[in-house]
Amino acid sequence: MGYFDGIPKIKYEGKGSDNPLAFKHYNPDEVVMGKTMRDHLRFAVAYWHTFTGAGTDPFGSATMQRSWDRLSGMDLAKARVEASFEFYDKLGIDYFCFHDYDIAPEGSSLRETNKNLDVIVDMIKQYMKDTGKKLLWNTANLFTNPRYMHGAATTCNADVYAYAAATVKKQLEIGKELGAENYVFWGGREGYESLLNTDMKFELDNLAYFLQMAVDYAKEIGFNAQFLIEPKPKEPTKHQYDFDAATTIAFLQNYGLKNHFKLNLEANHATLAGHTFEHELRVARIHGMLGSIDANQGDLLLGWDTDEFPTDLYATTLAMYEILLGGGFTTGGVNFDAKVRRTSFEPVDLFYAHIAGMDSFAIGLKVAAKLIEDKALQKYVDERYASFREGIGAEIAARRVDFKKLEEYALQNKPIVSKSGRIEVLRTIVNQYLLSVV
Repeated sequence: MGYFDGIPKIKYEGKGSDNPLAFKHYNPDEVVMGKTMRDHLRFAVAYWHTFTGAGTDPFGSATMQRSWDRLSGMDLAKARVEASFEFYDKLGIDYFCFHDYDIAPEGSSLRETNKNLDVIVDMIKQYMKDTGKKLLWNTANLFTNPRYMHGAATTCNADVYAYAAATVKKQLEIGKELGAENYVFWGGREGYESLLNTDMKFELDNLAYFLQMAVDYAKEIGFNAQFLIEPKPKEPTKHQYDFDAATTIAFLQNYGLKNHFKLNLEANHATLAGHTFEHELRVARIHGMLGSIDANQGDLLLGWDTDEFPTDLYATTLAMYEILLGGGFTTGGVNFDAKVRRTSFEPVDLFYAHIAGMDSFAIGLKVAAKLIEDKALQKYVDERYASFREGIGAEIAARRVDFKKLEEYALQNKPIVSKSGRIEVLRTIVNQYLLSVV
């Protein structure tokens, strides 16, 4: 008996299929720009939303129907491992991600917690060996327990700081043991509620020191995964120190950490920061800091992190456009940090949701690749900046002028002729390419 009996392995049937348990656009073996879709997208399942999420919200209790929830403690943790690998296999996904307390219950002491983790990690390791599934990244939950009410690496309590460091140390060891390709730092409570009681400089210094210690320990134990930071502007704190891509990059540069980290960017976090997802990806890409993504979307009519499965084809196309222009993923991938809606409570809904997200990113991949290959957008960009390829523009681009030379040129009183940005044309082009695929 399995946990998802009656649900077959999900296969690609093409866009003419009306089978809700089949891929319409994600064909793992289809080659796009010299690589298979499987290798381009490197899909991962988020353990927390998929196997521990109960469907609660600030106004309602759990709704999810999960057969493993009849158990408790370590028995529940073991059942979730069994269910998770059945799910990966049926969905054909190669990677997964987890927080420490997703996979094992926290004990009454750090020693007991680590013992629980050791048991489950041994079990996961055997399943990985038997199935070939891989860990995209792991991380530590430094935000749920009341001890982290004032933060973890930015706490005002030195005992909490030490506990958080010990927790991350354990997760780095687990990451090495399971062959994690990345390790993520998400500052769930690394921020402030009020500046009236906050020494911001001290907290930022402590955060940088914490990250440097993690870098040093990973090197000490030979854990060579890519370190990632996941920006988020707010929620649960009023203002988080990793507000967005630009803020996080500036922080890393300021503390000499930039060479050790890249960014794990989430679509819903981008919109909470007042940006589009493609904006955050562009900022990371042009700074050589694009590492991995959390794939989801928010509801623009709601002011919080709703973590919906991504189905906005315009958004997935523009996201994949930035990722492909950045050379594609190396250690990173597309992690579905997304949860089924509270009213989508049956186990089969987990499959429907992931299929929708995987098909949406497959469409985005195909459209983005065609836009790049045809230079459909780039030729407009090139034309827009054409004035910098000759005359005074070429001199500026070559950095061979100063203010005096530019003033001398401007005083010639030559007519300034501007050209249209063609924004509506460009949006129409994206629409046309989308329609050609779907």
